[in-house]
Amino acid sequence: MYSLLGIATLGYVGYRLARRAPRLRRTLPEGAQQYDAPATRAMIRGEAGEAAVRSELRRVLTDLCGENFYLHDGAVLVHHAPGSAFPTAEIDHIAVTPFGIFVIETKNWSGVITPAASPDHITRIGADGAAEVRRSPLAQNRTKVDFLNRKLPAVWPIEGLGVFASADCRLDPGLPPSLIHIKEIAFWLRLRRHEFSVACNKPVNVRVAWEAIMLNASISETELEDHRKRLRAHPKDHANDAV
Repeated sequence: MYSLLGIATLGYVGYRLARRAPRLRRTLPEGAQQYDAPATRAMIRGEAGEAAVRSELRRVLTDLCGENFYLHDGAVLVHHAPGSAFPTAEIDHIAVTPFGIFVIETKNWSGVITPAASPDHITRIGADGAAEVRRSPLAQNRTKVDFLNRKLPAVWPIEGLGVFASADCRLDPGLPPSLIHIKEIAFWLRLRRHEFSVACNKPVNVRVAWEAIMLNASISETELEDHRKRLRAHPKDHANDAV
């Protein structure tokens, strides 16, 4: 199963990198030949993780919801702070389902992931035993989830989720339950659907919810590129948001 998924993932990654090629162009002196910078290992790994998680989300949601869900095929940009230095925030995946809206941050890290001293951080321990503290996917998602909660009806459950895609990743049991491995997506979403059903909540209208999200968000490649340029121009402000 995973070998086939790997093949599909590599094909998808190549497609996504080709679409993103303009953002890799470097500015050269006038008269010099323009060229595309090669994709970095971190970029390729991050793209592969996002593709794998998106594929698994689509498989699981199809099992749970049939055709009654929406999962955008790419990143979504929310306009959470107009007029500020960083007016937009990028979401890896938004899954809109009858039992809730899920904001998902993907990490393709290897090694052991454990809690850190701060709840906004986690610790990654590599194969060499070296430990490094990184920002938690849940902390990265918090601003985006809070923004959507302010903009969307309170009756629609909105929750952040962090998914680790690497087969070489092991999660410490002391981590929050909304930090999961890709293999746990099916159980985690099935549990959320069960909890929603038990509470006898009115199902989310998927089409209306997605249209409401788009009133405060964008899937424009141009806007996504502008957002990523701002991040590249201020890398220290996002040093812990590693792929």
